Amino acid sequence: MKNRYKEISRAEAVAKLAELKKQFMDLRFKLVLGHVENPLEKRTLRRQIARLTTIISEFDLGIRKA
Repeated sequence: MKNRYKEISRAEAVAKLAELKKQFMDLRFKLVLGHVENPLEKRTLRRQIARLTTIISEFDLGIRKA
């Protein structure tokens, strides 16, 4: 389940990235405690973070326009 990031602005991408990083840290703590229903969620969050990081770097390099 990919999220649509084709027409996202840089500010929205930065805000979404911060939100996903917080979710990822919370999930990591839950994994250590053993209270996670879906352990594969860690992989999907990590990939979404990578997608947003790529989009932000594309804005910085001028590849993607606002």
